[in-house]
Amino acid sequence: MRYLFIVQGEGRGHLMQSIVLHDLLVARGHEVVAVMVGKSAHRELPAFYADKIKCRVTTFDSPNFLPAQKDNKVPLLKSVIYNTKRSPEFLRSIRALYAEIQITQPDVVVNFYDFIAGIMFELKRPKVKFVCIAHQYLFLHPHFSFSDLRFHPELPSLLLFTKLTCLRADKILALSFGTHPDYDAGDITVVPPLLRSEITDIEPRNGDFILGYMLNSSFREQVMEWHKNNMQYKLEFFWDDKDADEVTRVDDTLTLHKINDEKFAAYMASCMAYTATSGFESVCEALYLQKPVLMIPAHIEQRCNAVDAERAGAGISAATFDLTKLINYMPYYQPNISFNLWVKSADLFFTHHLTVF
Repeated sequence: MRYLFIVQGEGRGHLMQSIVLHDLLVARGHEVVAVMVGKSAHRELPAFYADKIKCRVTTFDSPNFLPAQKDNKVPLLKSVIYNTKRSPEFLRSIRALYAEIQITQPDVVVNFYDFIAGIMFELKRPKVKFVCIAHQYLFLHPHFSFSDLRFHPELPSLLLFTKLTCLRADKILALSFGTHPDYDAGDITVVPPLLRSEITDIEPRNGDFILGYMLNSSFREQVMEWHKNNMQYKLEFFWDDKDADEVTRVDDTLTLHKINDEKFAAYMASCMAYTATSGFESVCEALYLQKPVLMIPAHIEQRCNAVDAERAGAGISAATFDLTKLINYMPYYQPNISFNLWVKSADLFFTHHLTVF
């Protein structure tokens, strides 16, 4: 079968999932004819992506959150206004996606949570199977529990955005930290995470440092402040400052690394704990490698991720990068062994759901 991927380019999670699925499908004799990545002016497509995905990659303009502010919160209203002003660009993107389908003639279009893809299928209605894959689709499941977040004023906006990404989908596959008897109900199929072989094949060990990932450089101030008062703890942080050197050695116990995916996997396997803004992909990697996590959600989507991750036993949440909370939590951390078995079943789930309609 022939597949066309459409991928939201915000962060690294959807990008990594598309690489894993590409390799899974190709290993079974299928073809990914092209990948289209939704980009924004605030993010660069990581250099490793084109090398890893091993097929033609193009980009198009797609809505994304504005970078976090000094309080580390994403400005939701400003993001909506900013993206509304860019509507003409997004109309061109809809035409570009539809044209790609007409040219490549795929059997299935796989959407990794891109907004433009859902709108294009609603407006253009191409005659091709449409499958949507993301952790966020679990939030649409009738039995997902938001806990106290069910009253959060931004939750309806998140759910609306998520529904718009999967308009007219033939299948909606919700990546999850685990299965649950109640999840058998509803039109959304719960599936395991798509974790890369660099994580599933590596042997974890406990090193002497805390690993961190800062999607927004605005988080650096918090990390630096905590580090100044706790210099006895060794920190290795990855960030996406495009103007930074590959390695920035701040002092003897704090080093900043430019994002490098293979390097990040090696550091994840050898750290003693991990902290980041509760993106689904990296939390799954930490859970698989049995590393306790401190999550600092920057917006409502990440807060929902954190609720789900805490339920799975991945770690704890906090409002800031206060690593003292993580250090105090570490002695009480209990690995979730069943999660590893769930991840290893992904091959069977996706082979079935992407080839049988």
